[in-house]
Amino acid sequence: MAKTPSAAGNGTIKVRLVKGLRGSQARHRLSVKALGLNKLNDVRELKDSPQVRGLITQLHYLVRVEE
Repeated sequence: MAKTPSAAGNGTIKVRLVKGLRGSQARHRLSVKALGLNKLNDVRELKDSPQVRGLITQLHYLVRVEE
């Protein structure tokens, strides 16, 4: 399976928290914290790995990938 192109071309992706955590599952709140996102509109540049992609897939309704 081919990797998707990353934002900077160096194997990183930018993730933004676009929805508040109120009403979300406790597991999902912990996953958001694991990504390093705290407040609404926080952006983190993370290493593009299968683990990070899995968290993003789980949190598809809370985060947006900016590439």
